[in-house]
Amino acid sequence: MAETKKTTAKKAPAKKAAAKTVTVRQIGSPIGRPTDQRGTLIGLGLNKMNRTNTLEDTPSVRGMINKLPHLVEIVEG
Repeated sequence: MAETKKTTAKKAPAKKAAAKTVTVRQIGSPIGRPTDQRGTLIGLGLNKMNRTNTLEDTPSVRGMINKLPHLVEIVEG
């Protein structure tokens, strides 16, 4: 007995909406700061003064920024 193969139409992947981003700049030194604050800076991709990094605007990133208001600033534009 011959089996018939079913062909399934492949759908095109849905286009994702442009992800919102946030750009942060390090304005404070991690010298003398607790280890968890240093780790948070590294998690944001920052490690030297006046460095900037553009990240996806998610609740976890916003939480990291809010944890370090004295060390980072949000850059407009």
